[in-house]
Amino acid sequence: MFNLCTISKCLFFLCVNVMYLSIAESMEATDVLDPALNYGVVVDCGSSGSRVFVYYWPPHNGNPHTLLDIRQMRDRDHKPVVKKIKPGISSLATTPTQASDYLQPLLGFAAAHVPRSKHKETPLYILCTAGMRLLPERQQTDILEDLVTDVPLEFDFLFSSSHAEVISGKQEGVYAWIGINFVLGRFDHADDEDATVEVTTGSQNQRPISRRRTVGIMDMGGASLQIAYEVPGAVTFNSPQEEEAGKSVLAEFNLGCDVERTQHSYRVYVTTFLGFGGNMARQRYEDQLVNATLAKNRFLTAQTGLSEDKPHPDPCLPVGLSDSVVRDNRTVYLRGQGDWAGCQQAVQPFLGLHNGTMSPGGVYQAPINYSNSEFYGFSEFYYCTEDVLRIGGRYDSEKYSRAATDYCSTKWSTLRQRLDNQLFAQQADISRLKYQCFKSAWMYEVLHSGFRFPADYRSLKTAQLVYDKEVQWTLGAILYKTRFLPLRDLQQETLRQSHPSWLRASFVYNHHLFSLCILVVVLAILLYILRLRRIHQREQRQTDVLNLLWAEEGEALLP
Repeated sequence: MFNLCTISKCLFFLCVNVMYLSIAESMEATDVLDPALNYGVVVDCGSSGSRVFVYYWPPHNGNPHTLLDIRQMRDRDHKPVVKKIKPGISSLATTPTQASDYLQPLLGFAAAHVPRSKHKETPLYILCTAGMRLLPERQQTDILEDLVTDVPLEFDFLFSSSHAEVISGKQEGVYAWIGINFVLGRFDHADDEDATVEVTTGSQNQRPISRRRTVGIMDMGGASLQIAYEVPGAVTFNSPQEEEAGKSVLAEFNLGCDVERTQHSYRVYVTTFLGFGGNMARQRYEDQLVNATLAKNRFLTAQTGLSEDKPHPDPCLPVGLSDSVVRDNRTVYLRGQGDWAGCQQAVQPFLGLHNGTMSPGGVYQAPINYSNSEFYGFSEFYYCTEDVLRIGGRYDSEKYSRAATDYCSTKWSTLRQRLDNQLFAQQADISRLKYQCFKSAWMYEVLHSGFRFPADYRSLKTAQLVYDKEVQWTLGAILYKTRFLPLRDLQQETLRQSHPSWLRASFVYNHHLFSLCILVVVLAILLYILRLRRIHQREQRQTDVLNLLWAEEGEALLP
């Protein structure tokens, strides 16, 4: 006899396997012998070095509502095809003619992994970020011109002048936002159980679109802080000045292959706050301590902070920790107080809040629907919660505050002993221990005072990896750059009237497997109903026999 509970469990696990099949496939070695695969190469020219990423994707499935299924290429050892060199390309500011030679090891590496027969149709994008943005425009142009001129002489990749550029911080943030939402599947069609949002597009007379809710991202590095999230509703401004500021931090784009379709039109708020990273914030804080200490001691005889025996009390250092700050050959000595609440108050002025603005530094911030949103926090958001506090993952402000308070008030000698006993994360070091109290307070104030997230906000997850892998902004970049490529496949399908099916092989396999799941359940239900019917018929026959016997006995008793 079939057990419906057992069948339901089987169905659940089969469907879970279908849902995660693409994830498992993305971890396998790329089949370079498959002639149907397409490839793309992206070079991230950063400030400290450059990295090349090789991506691949099968033919588009023909559905205009879906994006290309782009994945990172993996070699025979199942490792991502990535290579990095140092220093950054901006180091060639005075020798721009060496730019193509500088990138030769990266491009040669990519060329060796992409099948030779695919080189001419493989797009190559060379995208430069922070380091190049700091150079004068003339030097930027000279480096890019050398790449556009010389790279095609040695490599057959699909490469033109528009494929080499210095991208803005806004572009980089949008690409990062696209990358993580793509990996999380937030650009797929929404299921009944998915969290959704009502999106107002820029098209006139068009009703709002209900689609799967995307995630916002916050990334706090050492020098800068970045935030990006979708703004589903129409944006209104209170003044022309605010509108002008809003345009510089709002990006509107269509990831779909057809501009006439708005299913993948997005409005994203993205901005970068220079100097708001964890290390730069601490440096600004120390600068203020030094200036205040020197100014105060001009009028006092105590000379607090100018000698080791009379250190300046610092609420943002662990209890008992002695530290010093040197500025312009002047040294200020500090002594940790481990006062979490005092540290919060001490760091607030460095947010630069003005007139109740919703964003650090007085920058315009688009509204966030805190009751229907989700965010991921990377870099310092993760380090602050996980490295020593060991509470990374789902963020809880009360739990975080208690853990940070306990840490700050713990004696420095005890913290050192815990480090020696390997009670913290493997990447934790002395520097992390010294500045954890400050950085945890800074992160808290950025989140709740700067970005105004409610204290009871439960939809922030701090993370280092997504699905056990690092998500690079280069993935979002190639998704955006190749968004029109599916039109080629769609046009080819239009010409092939004799082959109307637009499903690609892997999708057909998944579709058949899912259909099999449904078929198993339907058959089980039918068999169960038939069995109940047979039991009911058997009981009915037994009842009829008994009724007949009772009737015969009744007749025998009649006079």
